[in-house]
Amino acid sequence: MAVDGSAVAAWGIAGLATAGVIARPFRLPEAIWAVAGGVLLVAFGLLPWVDALSGIGKGLNVYFFLAGMMLIAEVARQEGVFDWLAALAVAHARGSPQRLFALVYAVGTAVTVLLSNDATAVVLTPAVYAATRAAGAAPLPYLLVCAFIANAASFVLPISNPANLVVFAGRMPHLAAWLEQFGLPSVIAIAVTYGALRLMQRRALAAETIAVASSRPPLSHGGRLTLGGIGAVAVVLLCCSAFDVQLGLPTFVSGVATSAIVLALNRQSPWPVLKGVSWGVLPLVAGLFVLVEALDRTGVIAALSSLMHAEVARSGADAAWSAGLLVALASNLMNNLPAGLIAGSVVAADHLPSQITGAMLIGVDLGPNLSVTGSLATILWLVVLRREGLDVGTWRFLRLGAVVMPPALILAIMALGVL
Repeated sequence: MAVDGSAVAAWGIAGLATAGVIARPFRLPEAIWAVAGGVLLVAFGLLPWVDALSGIGKGLNVYFFLAGMMLIAEVARQEGVFDWLAALAVAHARGSPQRLFALVYAVGTAVTVLLSNDATAVVLTPAVYAATRAAGAAPLPYLLVCAFIANAASFVLPISNPANLVVFAGRMPHLAAWLEQFGLPSVIAIAVTYGALRLMQRRALAAETIAVASSRPPLSHGGRLTLGGIGAVAVVLLCCSAFDVQLGLPTFVSGVATSAIVLALNRQSPWPVLKGVSWGVLPLVAGLFVLVEALDRTGVIAALSSLMHAEVARSGADAAWSAGLLVALASNLMNNLPAGLIAGSVVAADHLPSQITGAMLIGVDLGPNLSVTGSLATILWLVVLRREGLDVGTWRFLRLGAVVMPPALILAIMALGVL
């Protein structure tokens, strides 16, 4: 691939914008850095505005998906569903920190599977913090559960992670094919992540003393409606996946309909819900689509496709391992959304065996459990912690992730049938 000055400049802007998303200099929102990168690429003539619009348009399915899921999650938050789930876990723990750890992990798994990993990071985390503090427990071991399960359970279903839509784009497997390919790897990822995390937190849990809840907390009428709506939305989306319907628009319509029904029955204004949604995620993702479009224009995607094609011709199994491990590493270096966009572009540019695309997806979804900057969900989790006066440093998370993530990643890829 020939390299000229414009290509180097485009790579530099894309790299700086991605670094801004991860590091958030001056505490500016992530979206500002992604959008600024896209604007600079167009302003300096490195990317025609038509191509920039084309890149934004490629993310339409993802925007609809995110908007619908964020609406449902915010209604659930305001109706106290997440507070109820966290308090219910404390009540069923019956004073045992180890049992509470397992219950929070189970709740986090369910939320991630049905509402996506961002919901676990953004709305379940503060509920777990409040519930564990009220029980007299040190919150951090249980908060770490929210971070790790948000990624470990994010490929159980296509709806469990927006990155799944990014990697497969318009080539999403049918639900039956998805479960056949990722069912066993996802179960292994969840189980191994739990075992490793539980092992690493054994001393902290052994030193814990938590109060025994006297009764189960009640769930409001609006909360019950919302919980039923979430179940209905999950059924709708699973049906869409089973019949090969793209998930974005159905998710958005389901999210709007569920929110409208709950708010109407409760006679509530929609404005608190709309204000509570993190709309900045949408321009962030749009900006990342533009950055990847610029990389595609400079020939990066074509070069990666050629390398992958050559690796497949040499050894399919080696290619799958290389793809999964390299994408996992790249997700921690540049965040898994841009890594997933690049992986998705490579998949779209060449017909690759299902084992390789599966390994890429696992790398995008599970790989970010290594570092605190690996996924958008983990970054959002860290922001929530800082609002509560807690801070998990980069090296502290890395030391934990270095133990928890690799065995789960390796065993999950092996479960794809890659030997």
